[in-house]
Amino acid sequence: MQQLLQYFILIPLAGFLINLLVPKNKEKAVSFVAILTGGIQLIFSTYFIFNWIKIGAPDLNIKQLVLYKTVGFEFYIGYYFDYISAVFLWAGSMIVLMVSVFSKYYLHREGGYKRYFNNILFFFLGYSIIVTSGNFETLFIGWEAVGISSFVLIAFFRDRFLPVKNAFKVISLYRLGDVFLILAMWLAHHLWHSNIAFSEIRESQIIKTISADNSLVVTLIASFLLLAAAIKSALFPFSSWIPRAMEGPSSSSAIFYGALSIHLGVFLMLRTYPLWENLPFIKLMMIGFGLATAFTANIIAKVQSTAKTQIAYVSIVQIGLIFIEVALGFHVLAVIHFAANAFLRTYQLLVSPSVLGYLIHNQLFNFKLNKSAENNVLQNTIYTLGIKEFNMDQNMHALLWKPFKWMGNKLWMLNTPFARIILFGLMIIAPIIKYSSIIETTTAKNGLQLIYAGIALVFILLSFTERESAKRAWVNIIMAQISIIISIAVFGNVQHSSILIYLSCVLFFGTLGFITISKLHHAENDIELNKYHGNSYKYPKQTILFLICCLGIGGFPISPLFIGIDLFFTYIESDQIALIVILSLCILFIEISVLRIFIRLYFGQHKKAYQPSTYRSS
Repeated sequence: MQQLLQYFILIPLAGFLINLLVPKNKEKAVSFVAILTGGIQLIFSTYFIFNWIKIGAPDLNIKQLVLYKTVGFEFYIGYYFDYISAVFLWAGSMIVLMVSVFSKYYLHREGGYKRYFNNILFFFLGYSIIVTSGNFETLFIGWEAVGISSFVLIAFFRDRFLPVKNAFKVISLYRLGDVFLILAMWLAHHLWHSNIAFSEIRESQIIKTISADNSLVVTLIASFLLLAAAIKSALFPFSSWIPRAMEGPSSSSAIFYGALSIHLGVFLMLRTYPLWENLPFIKLMMIGFGLATAFTANIIAKVQSTAKTQIAYVSIVQIGLIFIEVALGFHVLAVIHFAANAFLRTYQLLVSPSVLGYLIHNQLFNFKLNKSAENNVLQNTIYTLGIKEFNMDQNMHALLWKPFKWMGNKLWMLNTPFARIILFGLMIIAPIIKYSSIIETTTAKNGLQLIYAGIALVFILLSFTERESAKRAWVNIIMAQISIIISIAVFGNVQHSSILIYLSCVLFFGTLGFITISKLHHAENDIELNKYHGNSYKYPKQTILFLICCLGIGGFPISPLFIGIDLFFTYIESDQIALIVILSLCILFIEISVLRIFIRLYFGQHKKAYQPSTYRSS
């Protein structure tokens, strides 16, 4: 049966690729492919699970495909299947099928009909990869696919201001979670000195031995996994992205933030439970996250004025409780709770447009402000905090993004041609420094790695805060990636094949992206980043091409650069804390910066006066 696990990935992959070939004006064919894909996956998963139970429901594990291998590093696609995978996979297949049938009629004659179903199938592919993944690398491929499909579907109404702006907010927080997951993978590699499989994590005796000798490292790995899961599942204080994600169609909100995507944090903690089951600190953190989320989200849900936002916050109330169940070891209950919550929220979100049509003048508010202030100070304070969503969005912006925007703005003097020549000169002389007597000591080598990693971060922050030229912002990203290569490869013992993988992808996607921006500049003569240009309507093919360039240079799993990033991190020693922090910031802001360029150039309201204008929000 192990050989059949690959078909859980091949079915949605085939559906996605076939749907790309269907003409966009063939609505019936587009929806038919999506419905057929969901139906085949549901039938196959039902058949597979039934036969799997008949043979005693053993844990299945298989190494399917080795993509790259060096001494001490092996990047491979592996699958793992147990009762957790069975429930998540079956529920996901059923919900995708139901949402596809609903969307066939709900989005009839919508301009982005095919684009919507393409993204749903791409999400389904990523989701299937996650729930059947056998190691962290395979899981991370699906994790990234779910993130980018979420970004595109939130910005589905791309001619409106708020959907585009909120999609960028959501993907920014998602990327922060991705970085925590990368850090967990990095530490796990140094702990096991190999790519760890989930089947090995379940070997309790090995985990106990490793945890006893490396308790701090294991605690850090578990902490990073918990933070990644908390962001993906919108736990407090990361819950602020939930209402922003509701700008997409109701059907995509149902499958993402009511049912499947929002529960992937739960899946991550269930899958890695043997790693942290003997760490009381992690369990207390999970219970704390869960209680804080259940309390705050319940208050917020009661005072929201939109049905979709109410349902989303009610959903994460239950997710907070599920995290508590996972921490306490009630895993069967947590899996049942997941399935019940997913199906209920899907139903509620799908019927919410109809319900609002009947009750538009009588929306339900369970928490009303009492104007008598004698004994109701606490109640009125809680009401106000609920309305303001506990200021989570403002606090996230002030703590996470504002300091880096301030730093980028303070570096404006480095955005001059003279400063760029100096930085470029430092990059050119790096090979000369490597073979000179300057780096005879380890301290000197580590110092130079920090310097060039710092140069990369400077380039990225300049791109992140660029308000004028898109070309300059893009070139800064290319220079940052080259600086990262110099920092790790030139001053480290890295194989030439690894350098070639990374550098070739950077140059290919960087050059292609620069040519695309130049063509847009030639056609429109306006590519400043101080506004949204909405060019996707006039240049749809160019929009897709530039998005591919952004994902490629950002390290998305569509190119070998994704393997290169994982590979480069293995060359960073566990005691190089400053270097890993700087490079983590680089990885975080590279994708945010390239997607910022993308949405500014191609998303937003129509530029031309002869094109219809739209409201700021749905």
